[in-house]
Amino acid sequence: MLGERIRKLRKQKKMTLEALAGTELTKGMLSLIENNKANPSMESLAHIAHQLGVEVADLLGGDSSEELRSVLEHAEKIHNTMLTILPDKSKQLIELIAPYADKLIQGFEGARLLEIYSYSLQREKKPHWQKHLKTAADIFDQMNISSNRTAIGIFLSNISFHEHEYRKALEIFLTERKQIEANHAYIEPLARLDLDYHEAILLFAVGEYEAAVDAMEKALAFSKEKRIFYLIDDLYRLAAAHAWMDGNKSKKAHYLKKLKQYGEFADHESSIYFYNLFQIIELISEKKEYSKALDNIDSFLSDPERMEDYDTWFNLEKGKALYYLGRYNEALQAIEKVGSIDNHHPIDLTNHYIKDTFKALILSELGRHKEAIASAETAVRNLEPMPDSQLKQFSVETLRKVRGDRSL
Repeated sequence: MLGERIRKLRKQKKMTLEALAGTELTKGMLSLIENNKANPSMESLAHIAHQLGVEVADLLGGDSSEELRSVLEHAEKIHNTMLTILPDKSKQLIELIAPYADKLIQGFEGARLLEIYSYSLQREKKPHWQKHLKTAADIFDQMNISSNRTAIGIFLSNISFHEHEYRKALEIFLTERKQIEANHAYIEPLARLDLDYHEAILLFAVGEYEAAVDAMEKALAFSKEKRIFYLIDDLYRLAAAHAWMDGNKSKKAHYLKKLKQYGEFADHESSIYFYNLFQIIELISEKKEYSKALDNIDSFLSDPERMEDYDTWFNLEKGKALYYLGRYNEALQAIEKVGSIDNHHPIDLTNHYIKDTFKALILSELGRHKEAIASAETAVRNLEPMPDSQLKQFSVETLRKVRGDRSL
């Protein structure tokens, strides 16, 4: 045990309790530590190690750097594997890192292992993940590794974000950002962009549009200054989607143009798909050219080399177009092909949840009124925690319509 190792090393070096305690500890406290009746703080442990001329890891029975590097390499491979391929990866990581966790108190390998371990514990709803994550954050602060420290701050904020507690998520993020900026004289450019990007996301999420745009423009300016084309597509997509939901046609057109230019410049396939998706949305929601929109959608869905991640969104628009064309049975089939989404941002969720509003309209036209009301109620319920928008209001008006009343 720790106390026994300290006593053994002290005696090997022929040091008295007073000599080892020095000016930082009392003889009585050191005696308690050696007898395992008290646990030293990290500062006290570092002092004892210094007095004994050893590393802190030596006192803790630390594992060799080579072993930790090997464990970290294995952990990173598991951590970076997609859940669809390795559904139990968090459990595997916990089993791998647990034997080392209480001895990881210094060095990048130790901090990174604790970071991954904490994420896994939290996802499996296991206790003590906060303690290990704080230790990791403290080590990254001491080593001035801003990228990992930033990732920890974002992770803490995202816990509330995924629970749709957007205001709380923003408060946690701003607290974390303040601590990071106070403890790191230099913040790596990618970490700085991550901070600006997530601040913009959270501000959009709580409906603080002007502040969100300011944060986004700050991120874009910094990205251009450093010539780092990182997260630009996400920022433009987010801004365009919000402008559309807010009914701001000029801003929507501005950000879509920027997104298209970026997609063409960087040969970024996802950006081009998103731009084309919005051209279809405009055909349906603004130009009322439903048949043309339907042709474009079918062209996409019939392409064997398409990005299948966009199938959900194109099927949703297909359902809308068919509804407006009065082809209700086909519209219902398209809506029922709309899959789930992984993104937890309220802008994406709002656009996704509106599927139940259109399903209600379709069911009502088919004479299935009870199902229509249930679907409309689902949409309103899901959209309730989302920021106010034209789509949210549309869902409320649709529920009134299918109920045939003005009770909301």
